[in-house]
Amino acid sequence: MSYRTAARFFDPTGARYGIPTWPWRMAPPHLLTRRQLAARGLRPGGQEIAGQVLWRSRRYNAPGGVRVAYLYDVRLALPKRTPTAAQRAALAKALKARRICPECGTDAGYVLPRRLGVCLDCADAWENAS
Repeated sequence: MSYRTAARFFDPTGARYGIPTWPWRMAPPHLLTRRQLAARGLRPGGQEIAGQVLWRSRRYNAPGGVRVAYLYDVRLALPKRTPTAAQRAALAKALKARRICPECGTDAGYVLPRRLGVCLDCADAWENAS
């Protein structure tokens, strides 16, 4: 990143962008992104965005070629919630239902493709019958 770009995105008071803003890798250590919080077993916990990091990118079609990552204060973050046994059971049941072929009724061992709606064996059999 050039010094010109770093100076363009350096606004710790929020006067220019409305919220405190830093260039890539220059944010204070107590401000983290959602992914960084998740890596530490934390979540924002309803707090407002504490700042943002801006950087230029040609990789994606971002407006003006500028990308943003919102920052949250780690001191206000809460621990991640753990699912209950009932929630885990419901999730397992839902995931299993996505593997059951409605045509032959077998567990395919993989999530059925939505475009086919059936397992690959049934789709091949239907294709060959046509």
